[in-house]
Amino acid sequence: MITAGDFRNGVTFELDGQVFQVVEFMHVKPGKGAAFVRTKLKNVITGATIERTFSPTDKMPEAHIERRDMQYLYNDGDLYYFMDMETYEQVPLGTDTVGDSLKFVKENMNVKILSFKGNVFGIEPPTFVELEVIETEPGFRGDTATNTTKPATVETGAVVKVPLFVNKGDMIRIDTRTGEYLERA
Repeated sequence: MITAGDFRNGVTFELDGQVFQVVEFMHVKPGKGAAFVRTKLKNVITGATIERTFSPTDKMPEAHIERRDMQYLYNDGDLYYFMDMETYEQVPLGTDTVGDSLKFVKENMNVKILSFKGNVFGIEPPTFVELEVIETEPGFRGDTATNTTKPATVETGAVVKVPLFVNKGDMIRIDTRTGEYLERA
């Protein structure tokens, strides 16, 4: 059991038969009345977010999310195939489970498969990936004083905003959590 007073970002727990993850939390101690915990929660199965307040003494059962390292193999229509690195077992997952979590993942990259009580609900890509720019407008020499960006398509097909000096063929590092350009690799 976990109490609302123990909430931290990333903590998962069961509430009303659903599994939620704490996205944001704030302990509030008003001048009058009892203290409370204001939270922003994400349903890990559906992806929906809700805001809810709890008393610091409220108790909920903790949900243990299993994270298995797997290698993304290939896409075959609506199915994406992953291989368990220990047993070499291949697991197919549908488009509804994968969503857009693979937009920065190339074939043969390692990802984490997230499951709760044996039911796979999501994929966690690596935090940072290095991808090649396959299409972008040519950069302009000396135009670095402003913080201007341009769209660039990377080898997985995703579009990222990059600085003007990035050219076609450059390797760039991307933060997969935000989809932002970090630096040239």
